[in-house]
Amino acid sequence: MLPILDNSINLQFNIMLQSKFVKLSFLCLLLLSSIFSFAHPGGHYHQGDGIVLNTWQLKTGELIRGNFSMGKDGFMMLEQEEGKMVKVAVADLTLQDQLLANFNIKKFKQLNESFLSSTNGSASQKKDWNYFYLFLTIILLFSTIFILDKGVSLFKKSIYIKTKFSTIACTILLMSFSLYACKKSSDNITTTTTIPKTTTTFIDSAFTPYKPSVATRWDDTYFYVASNGIPAHNMMVGITNWQQQVPIPQFYTGTNSWSIPLQPVYATTPLSTKTNFMKGAVAIAVNGIPIFNALNNRGEDSYLIGELDNWGGHCGKADDYHYHAAPLHLSATSALKPIAFALDGFAVYGTTEPDGSAMQSLDTCHGHIFNNGVYHYHGTTNYPYVVGAMKGKVTTDPLTPAPENQILPQAFSSPLRPATSPLAGASITDYASTGVNAYKLTYKVGANFGYIDYNWNTTNKYTFVYTSPAGVITTSTYQR
Repeated sequence: MLPILDNSINLQFNIMLQSKFVKLSFLCLLLLSSIFSFAHPGGHYHQGDGIVLNTWQLKTGELIRGNFSMGKDGFMMLEQEEGKMVKVAVADLTLQDQLLANFNIKKFKQLNESFLSSTNGSASQKKDWNYFYLFLTIILLFSTIFILDKGVSLFKKSIYIKTKFSTIACTILLMSFSLYACKKSSDNITTTTTIPKTTTTFIDSAFTPYKPSVATRWDDTYFYVASNGIPAHNMMVGITNWQQQVPIPQFYTGTNSWSIPLQPVYATTPLSTKTNFMKGAVAIAVNGIPIFNALNNRGEDSYLIGELDNWGGHCGKADDYHYHAAPLHLSATSALKPIAFALDGFAVYGTTEPDGSAMQSLDTCHGHIFNNGVYHYHGTTNYPYVVGAMKGKVTTDPLTPAPENQILPQAFSSPLRPATSPLAGASITDYASTGVNAYKLTYKVGANFGYIDYNWNTTNKYTFVYTSPAGVITTSTYQR
């Protein structure tokens, strides 16, 4: 009876072994495909999936919705809902959108060139390693079969344990290689958090106390803020490091209004204001005055070197008034509402939280997520004052490389007179209105005073009368 039992066991095992061989061979094929194939990240821009499509405006006024996919030779491809692609000529876009399109095309080209250079140097090495892992796996699998075959006559009682062990081992190997394949395909996929679209009612309520000095409007993509760049508060007094500019009105209106994105998107890597945005604004205050980087275009802290007045502002080379420090004085009017909005779409509050509680600890961007789940910045009296890094995604002007790059879209100032140079030892002691569209700035060098009297008429003719500390008077006129 024993030989019959042995033959029965042998027969049963051989059948089971053949079945296992087939299964193991199939596992090898699966492993092969897992090594050399990439998991697909899924479809794109399906209706109702929460993806925000950019809006592009043609010179004709027509709007086209779609996200940049690729571009070359003056054209770009936009991907719309359900994967529909549309080709658009860059020259047909408005000037602002042409800048954005050309930036994307340039970045697309750089990414391709970077990918090709890196692939040529490392693809063969990665492929060699993949072959090595495949060879090692196959050896391990067939070694298992060999051991099982040899173990029949010696360890018949433990054959089922061995078989189950081999199955578990193969399953673990398969899972490991599958995870490896998925990892390869998802290394460059960024997981994003969907941020609720900011309501225009909320943003408009922050600007309302400063109307009619500011005007607001909006579309599906941006909230627009128009102003003349002149605040209701006094200016210039307190500056001890003066570059001889004075405030004049700016045309931040129409297509040159300030643009706040209604749908903020977290940046994969926030751009630091220590190495970026030393040109142009990073935020717009709720009184219509732009807020620039805490660092000037030479990388110096404008506040610490005495360039700012008692309200945290000064004038640029276009005689455009703007802040470099947080305009915390606006909290007296704004109360618990934001005092500004960054150009990535996130609100800027004063030194308290939106509910009036004490300000919580800030991250490197100079903000945090509040208990409503929405991110915001804070203005403080210490560096970086407003924005340490742009938490949200922004587009930078391709014509201005870092660190003197700037965010687009952005309103631009209008120069009137040639840029002036710093006046050593000068400090501004007074600035006052002397009539309709007329101002007088008083400064002091040593024990002597100097003055700039200027005004403009309804035809935008500007007259400047300069009185130097030595008493020399000169007059200049400029027409806008």
